[in-house]
Amino acid sequence: MQKPFFNKKLVITMVSLIIAFLLIAFSIFVRNDRSTPSFIQNIGNSAAGVVDKVVNAPVEGISRMTGSVSNLTDTYQENAQLKKKLDSMNALQVENETLKQENKQLKQQLSLNKSLTSYTDISAYVISRSPSTWQNQIVISKGSNAGITKGSAVVSDKGLIGRVMEVNKNNSKVELVTTQDDAADRFAVQLIDNNGQTVNGLITGYDTDTNLLVMGQITSKENVKKGTQVITSGLGGTTPKGLFVGTVEKVVNQQAGLPTKIYIKPAADMTNLNVVTVAKRQD
Repeated sequence: MQKPFFNKKLVITMVSLIIAFLLIAFSIFVRNDRSTPSFIQNIGNSAAGVVDKVVNAPVEGISRMTGSVSNLTDTYQENAQLKKKLDSMNALQVENETLKQENKQLKQQLSLNKSLTSYTDISAYVISRSPSTWQNQIVISKGSNAGITKGSAVVSDKGLIGRVMEVNKNNSKVELVTTQDDAADRFAVQLIDNNGQTVNGLITGYDTDTNLLVMGQITSKENVKKGTQVITSGLGGTTPKGLFVGTVEKVVNQQAGLPTKIYIKPAADMTNLNVVTVAKRQD
């Protein structure tokens, strides 16, 4: 069905080309023949100009299209290079911020270590913290080869976080002060009440609803106010005295003869533990 139409187009194209060549030949003839009247020469020149435009139009169009494609390709390549540079800059920025944060933590830890005069301090990194035991324990990067012993207290740059419960050659497992294990070895702590009297007790638990440590078995419940600092008492044997535990958040006076509980806001950020210090008590 399309063959006659195709032949018709072919015939029209051929006729157009023949007319174009005839016009070109005519224009050349009338321009070279000096006896030809000027108005006929003008007609020939105009015809040659029209043919020239018709012939050159597709060529110029292809040339412009080729240039546009080339420019588009160059733009795409430049965009890809700029994106690669931007990604590289973002990666360097993240790395720089990470190094700044680590440097800050190390400086804070170094400042803390200078104040630990009653025991030997050993700095380490947290290398593992399982989501299933998030509140109970962490693994640090130093072990017996670095002089760490079982039972040593562990602190961050802000305060007490736990105690070494297992020692290997190159790493150690730390039981956190926020542990939910009822069999955990609890820390002996103390505070000074508003009358200047020492109040002793134990960290007996951790309230997950309020994120507060619970101090029980206290020797007095009088004049203990919010904001009072709580420290280790050193009565446990292996833990040095004076490690900052946190501040009193509230005092709950139990009814029917039950013991009073003091709730303590931990000094250390227990959700962000990276660099720690193992405080090995000196004999």
